[in-house]
This record gives sequence, C-alpha cells and structure tokens, in this order.
Amino acid sequence: MIRTATPADVPVIHAMVRELADYEKALHEARATEEQLREALFGERPAAFAHIAEDDTTGEPVGFCLWFLNFSTWRGVHGIYLEDLYVRPEVRGGGHGKALLTELARICVERGYERLEWSVLDWNEPSINFYKALGAAPQDEWTVYRLTDEALARLGS
Repeated sequence: MIRTATPADVPVIHAMVRELADYEKALHEARATEEQLREALFGERPAAFAHIAEDDTTGEPVGFCLWFLNFSTWRGVHGIYLEDLYVRPEVRGGGHGKALLTELARICVERGYERLEWSVLDWNEPSINFYKALGAAPQDEWTVYRLTDEALARLGS
C-alpha cells in the first residue's frame, strides 16, 4: 500500500534516508535532522512531499519516496523531481518501488505535469535496470553540477 506521509512518519523517513545514504556509500553526507525533514515536509511552506510504502501484511513502512515540484520552461508546466526513492533490502522485488513510482506518475497525469525525473548513480545497475524496465530513458547528454559547502559560500558572498 502507498500512502501520503504524515508528520508521524518523519522518524522512519529520517531512518530510511540514512539507510539510503549508507547504500550509496555517502552516509557521512547525510546531515539532515528529523526536525529539518519535519519542517520541509510539514512546515508552514512545505518544500517537499513524501509517500510511504507499507508492507501489505504488517502495515510497517518498508519504503518511501521524497519529491518536489520543478518547472519546465520548454513545456511550460510543472513536473516532479524525485529526490529519493528507497525500499528496504529485505522487501525489494515485492513491487513497492514500482508502486511508489506509479503513484508519482498518477499525480503527474492528474495534475497535468509533463515530467517525472530523477537521478541515479551510474554504478547502481539494479536500479538502472528497474527504471529502464518501467520505460524510463536516461538523459545521457546532461551532466549534473552542484555547488555546496565552501564553493557555494564563496560564490554567494
């Protein structure tokens, strides 16, 4: 079952964010606190949204996706940028990841959004194969750039 996250889900979302960071070999970069996630998802001006995948038998959270709106100047409409998609290893292959992506695609169709986009690490072959099986196409001609820490502070000051 897929459902919209609630404030009570923040601790499990936080735990799964850290599990995902560990899987991606970047746990040291996962600095977000529960309070930051609570504010981003449920504060006065939410900046992001989340859905929870629950085990059909136990009702326990086994995965999540966290997303936000982007905008295409070429298409003239919003889209969804999927920041994180994570399903706990012991339940992978049970359809939870597909169900989470299906829900985001449903939201796109319902609201007239024309894109659902995300990034995947180039070494993550299981995820790449999963996404391709759903019909997702890699955007090989694009390279992601990022400013953080000292470089961001230097440019912004």
